[in-house]
Parts: sequence; structure tokens; C-alpha cells
Amino acid sequence: MNLPKNIHLKFLLFAALIGLLILGLEVIFSVIIHEKIWEIFLFLTSVSFLINILNSFLLKSFSESFFQIMVLAMILRFIASLAFIGLEAWLGMENIILFIADFFVIFLFYLAFDIYAFISNLRPISK
Repeated sequence: MNLPKNIHLKFLLFAALIGLLILGLEVIFSVIIHEKIWEIFLFLTSVSFLINILNSFLLKSFSESFFQIMVLAMILRFIASLAFIGLEAWLGMENIILFIADFFVIFLFYLAFDIYAFISNLRPISK
């Protein structure tokens, strides 16, 4: 099976896979899944998708600044994530440790996808 060439379509397929994984874990291991898991998923999916679109735009406009654009994207995602966790913690919730653990597991999945996209974008440049 060949993956689509469009990075946005790959991202949406990846997000659907993560959603199915969360759904499966929620059914099987409900103890390790926080009740706000879908808020976490929607936040990280939307932030990652918006940053992915921003990356595409910036890379088309400033292709010589590839590394700086990719680092900027990772920093923006990290700052947005810390703001989301801080806001949720400030509003108060039960079982904050489980919330943070679930958040960073999903965050690491999206970070791995970004690293995959980063490496796949290096191949055409190296030719």
C-alpha cells in the first residue's frame, strides 16, 4: 500500500489512526485514559495541522530557511502545549498527572510525525 504524496492527507490519516488508537485504549484500558482525552486530541490535532499549514506556506516562500522554519514550528507547538496544560491546571481538574501523561504521549506521536515529515523533506533538498 502506497501512502499519499500530500503531507496534509498523510497528516489526516495519521490523526485518524491516533483517534482509533485512543478509542481502542479507552475501551480496553479505561483506567489509563483521562476523561478529557478527546479535548487533548482535538487540541493537538488542530495545533499540529495549523502549524503544518504554516510550515508549508513558509517553506514555499522561504525555502532557503528550511531548518529555522522547522525549529520554529516545533517551538510554537511546545509553547502552545505548555499554555494548554497550564490553563487546564489553573482551572483545576482531577488527576492532573494522568492528564499530563496522556497529553505528552499524544504530543510525542505528533512530534514523531513532524520528524518524519522533516526527514522526508530533506531528501529532495539533498539531490
